[in-house]
Amino acid sequence: MLLLLSNFKISINDNLYIKDPSSSDLGKKILTNAIDMIDEIGFENFTFRKLGQKIDSPEASIYRYFESKNQLLVYITSWYWGWMEYRLVLETANIPSAEMRFEKSIALITSTKYDKLIIEGLKVGKLHKILISESSKSFLTKDVDKSNKEGAFLNYKQFIARLAETIKEINPNYKYPHMLLSTIIEGAHLQEFFAEHLPRLTNKQKSSDYITKFYTQLGLLSIKNSK
Repeated sequence: MLLLLSNFKISINDNLYIKDPSSSDLGKKILTNAIDMIDEIGFENFTFRKLGQKIDSPEASIYRYFESKNQLLVYITSWYWGWMEYRLVLETANIPSAEMRFEKSIALITSTKYDKLIIEGLKVGKLHKILISESSKSFLTKDVDKSNKEGAFLNYKQFIARLAETIKEINPNYKYPHMLLSTIIEGAHLQEFFAEHLPRLTNKQKSSDYITKFYTQLGLLSIKNSK
């Protein structure tokens, strides 16, 4: 049975779309089918023309919502990090220990158990896989500075900033909280990708939480041993 959360909406910077896709049935159809297609054929092979054919709508209708496929990718990755921040707040709210909150946060970042989760009509399992294989393409571009000024990565940065506060509770003198967190997040994504496609670049183990354990240990050692 699919888990559905109703009356729930992630805040997205309005510079990340021309028309809010959550405001219409067509917009929602564009998002859900785009996620399906990118997961299936990859971002390089994904086009608005192919998406239009799949949803039986003119390609021009998609451009009324997004100016490019890169903007659409930024939108769905931004949605993911907005959802992750919501989860972070919800699942660590009643944990008094900063160290335990950090451990819980790393478990959230490295979790892969999303197969049956649907939020706002979006299949989070497929979106998570897109984050693993495609999200770096949203910022490794020549236009990254322009996109950044327009708030393209605000949700990602807010997620890291919130978790950085927890690191400062553990060790107020730690100098590299944002650097550590972006390293953990991007590294965890790479390790998950390597485990599936390039296993000799990682140390895949029978335990499903080995990536979680590695980055929890790495993070806490760095935070606690820093002067």
